[in-house]
Amino acid sequence: MIAAHGSIAVNVYPHQFRHTYACLLLDNDVPLDFIQEMLGHEKASTSQIYDQLRGELRRELYKRFF
Repeated sequence: MIAAHGSIAVNVYPHQFRHTYACLLLDNDVPLDFIQEMLGHEKASTSQIYDQLRGELRRELYKRFF
């Protein structure tokens, strides 16, 4: 696992990287259609899940669970 090579004490999974990437893009006002394309989502509704939680609440939940 990549995390072990970097001395990261928690489990890190590929989906966490995708989630972090999408959230960072949203936090920097990147359009949702660009995020959809970058993540390879066929439907915009799949990408909109990341947009449902915005700003501070999303950062708080991310810190708590990841």
